[in-house]
Amino acid sequence: MEVVLLKDVDKLGQKGAVANVSEGYARNYLLPRKLAEVATPAKVESLRRAMEEKEAREKREAEQAVEVQELLSRTVLTIAAQAGQGERLFGSVTSQDIVSAIYAARRLRIDKRKIQLGEPIRTLGPHIIKVDVHSSVEPADVKVIVVPEGGSSS
Repeated sequence: MEVVLLKDVDKLGQKGAVANVSEGYARNYLLPRKLAEVATPAKVESLRRAMEEKEAREKREAEQAVEVQELLSRTVLTIAAQAGQGERLFGSVTSQDIVSAIYAARRLRIDKRKIQLGEPIRTLGPHIIKVDVHSSVEPADVKVIVVPEGGSSS
């Protein structure tokens, strides 16, 4: 009996796969637990179509991610912050500040968790920050220049 797996099943296959199993295994284990459903030609066809759409969507997302990565790599952000003596900031520049600056400069919405910032920036001057764009693309290097706010300090 052929079934379409609705979830990953150990030693049988992954979600979306068509598997050939015994009738008892399907009727007593897979079907009651909603791990699989009987494979009809219409279900197999719709599954194949859904897999093709998913692959096409992932390919489009990866292509868009490359464009975003290239755009971010050419981006130089200038962030003003209050600074004291010796080019030290009173506060710090956080990933949220960087996300806001990216949106203001390029109109790109980036999740702040995608900013690879070991610790907040606490000094004036240039800093290179890595931004994760997509799992299939290298992180973009964004140059962030921290300048004193209002020109009050050096």
